[in-house]
Amino acid sequence: MREDLLYFIWKHNKLPTENLRTGNGEPILVKALGTQNSLAGPDFFNAKVEIDGQLWAGNVEMHIKSSDWYVHHHETDENYNNVILHVVWEDDIAVFRKDGSQIPTLEVKRYVSGKLLEGYRNLMDNSRINFINCERDLKDVDPFLIDNWLHRLYIERLEHKSQLIIELLQTSKNDWEAVLFILLAKNFGSKVNGQYFLDRARQLDFSIVRKTINEPLQLEALLFGHFGLLRMEECSDSYYVQLQKEYDYLLRKFDMEESQSKPEFFGLRPMNFPTVRISQLVNLCLKNHNLFSRLMESNSLESIYQVFEIGAGKYWQDHYTFGKASKKSTKKLSKKFIDLVVINTLVPIKFCYAKHTGRDWNDELISLMSELGREDNSIIKNFDKMGPKTQNALESQAKLELYTNYCVKNKCMQCVIGTQLLNRNT
Repeated sequence: MREDLLYFIWKHNKLPTENLRTGNGEPILVKALGTQNSLAGPDFFNAKVEIDGQLWAGNVEMHIKSSDWYVHHHETDENYNNVILHVVWEDDIAVFRKDGSQIPTLEVKRYVSGKLLEGYRNLMDNSRINFINCERDLKDVDPFLIDNWLHRLYIERLEHKSQLIIELLQTSKNDWEAVLFILLAKNFGSKVNGQYFLDRARQLDFSIVRKTINEPLQLEALLFGHFGLLRMEECSDSYYVQLQKEYDYLLRKFDMEESQSKPEFFGLRPMNFPTVRISQLVNLCLKNHNLFSRLMESNSLESIYQVFEIGAGKYWQDHYTFGKASKKSTKKLSKKFIDLVVINTLVPIKFCYAKHTGRDWNDELISLMSELGREDNSIIKNFDKMGPKTQNALESQAKLELYTNYCVKNKCMQCVIGTQLLNRNT
């Protein structure tokens, strides 16, 4: 038994309308269920309940056992002073507000139908699933309902991704260009070096990037050095030696702290080597001195692709690592890579910037994501086996949000699909 079932029972009015009574035998008549609260405080705000002929307006709190009131220390919390009804599965103890007055308690297990409990147990029976709880029934859910839910989930995913952006804005004193650079660095690090690139980018004073943006060799030396790529053993390559000397000069000039760690090469395809990705990042900065402004003004995939139409530097056309020649290639950013940048950096930062400036870009961002191809991973493949096929990046991102923050956490009663299935069967 979980509290989310209590929320479902109350929110969807699954209790009988008559003959409800408190633990003390007083008749209860629910006039208004109130609004569910997802933040700290009572579970439902602004409910109206008639108890023993007296109408009360206030909040409703829910627990598995009434004694959980004390486990959570609500008796000392002023936020719970206006709780008018304590809804519990098992009423095992009387509870009191901070002022000493007793709170009426409704024991739900006396009134819930066996059919509802059976439906809930079947939905939450993890022993019979391979992927998610509703995998047997997902194909039967109204596609229109799923589509609307996915759109809401994608906005939730953007909100979650916004947390890092907001944190970076605070530490950079609202320097949007610096935040964009940090997020791009994370993207260019890909899965293996993403966290390392993110950490190193956060430790780089972006004003130094601005001061070197018109000096290609200095910018190359700055980024190759800062990201730990200029401390190789016994490399006499002339380009490498030139970068190393320039970086030593920048270390002294800007009083920077040199990296004591290095990015990973092992297990990566050559196109994802950190050397190649840093060179591409350098060229992206050199090509677009006002990259943030340009990307905020780009409202079509075509214009975005033009911004990212860059490759690695001349040296890297026939190298993947310093001092070791290879077959010549331009090493341009692939469409797939750019799409991931759009999904993971551009759209989230556009979302945050729109909120910051009071604009409404949601429709534009949803349209942009709908144009991008779906992501391809095991989670999306499993969803596609059970229900409507994933059509685009918006849906794949929404399904990742659904899986990560609902399915894995068994939050079926907070999911539109889960509540629809339980409502349908009760």
